[in-house]
Amino acid sequence: MSQRVVVTGGAGFLGSHLCERLIDRGDHVVCLDNFLTGSAANVEHLQGRSGFRLVRTDVTDYIHIVGDVDVVLHFASPASPVDYLRHPIATLKVGSIGTLHALGLAKDKSARFVLASTSEVYGDPEVHPQPESYWGHVNPVGPRGVYDEAKRFAEALTLAYRHTHGVDTGIVRIFNTFGPRMRPDDGRAIPNFIRQALAGEPVTVAGDGKQTRSICFVDDLVTGILAMAHSDHSGPINLGNPHEIAMLDLARWIIDLTGSQSPIVHIERPVDDPTIRQPDTTLAEAVLGWQPEVEVGEGLTRTIEWFRAQERRHAFDVPPLDPQATEHILRGE
Repeated sequence: MSQRVVVTGGAGFLGSHLCERLIDRGDHVVCLDNFLTGSAANVEHLQGRSGFRLVRTDVTDYIHIVGDVDVVLHFASPASPVDYLRHPIATLKVGSIGTLHALGLAKDKSARFVLASTSEVYGDPEVHPQPESYWGHVNPVGPRGVYDEAKRFAEALTLAYRHTHGVDTGIVRIFNTFGPRMRPDDGRAIPNFIRQALAGEPVTVAGDGKQTRSICFVDDLVTGILAMAHSDHSGPINLGNPHEIAMLDLARWIIDLTGSQSPIVHIERPVDDPTIRQPDTTLAEAVLGWQPEVEVGEGLTRTIEWFRAQERRHAFDVPPLDPQATEHILRGE
């Protein structure tokens, strides 16, 4: 049975993949985005398909949807450090006011609500791997605090609506995700490494590169999100691939997969950059029957091929990221 789903931030990296999967399975989708960091190009292939509607709007202003809604997926937010450092107030507003409006829509429509939270709520963790029961180690006044605290507040607000108004809510804590439609200039490690390697530029690794991340291919993440949407679990539930890798090793892997001759250069490490990151996915496996299936090497290969295809179509009309643009903020100055 098809559902009507509202996806905030639906023209972003993750949101566009959610919209595509929902349309492919026959659901009706209302995609909301203000295009601050998302792009209409991400959902251009869905335009004209039955059941898809794209609306340019800012969820921090107001959300009004005519008709029934079965599910609200709240994915509106800048998600990369470069983006939320460029737009700190917008990031805080979408995590607070935007979440308030999205929850209000779910309450009004008696819809299931799923919040896209983040592994960043764990900060620079002192527990490894990170279970949902861990409260985190976050600096609220550091440069990353605008994103971390926006998501922590959004979680608290989501639970308040569940307990006070009986809204059917769920929270997913998303760990590092990659795949097609990532912006080459978004500042995150994988698109940076791929763009630099394909261009034959030096691949820039922060610090000594020993800091780790656990990276999950986007197709797996979407499967987990939709499993959460169709459950009645409140969460939070970690979604991510436990495949942990050091950033220096990841850079070397991408250079090898691209066949590049790019050298590796080390740059200053950002303030409050987490040293380790790995999800404990025991709860997701038990409650949702979910675990990642795409091997990381396969996901990287598919992502690299997508970047190559974009280059051939000259689709990247943005200049390479200038590390100096936000360097002073990353250093906490």
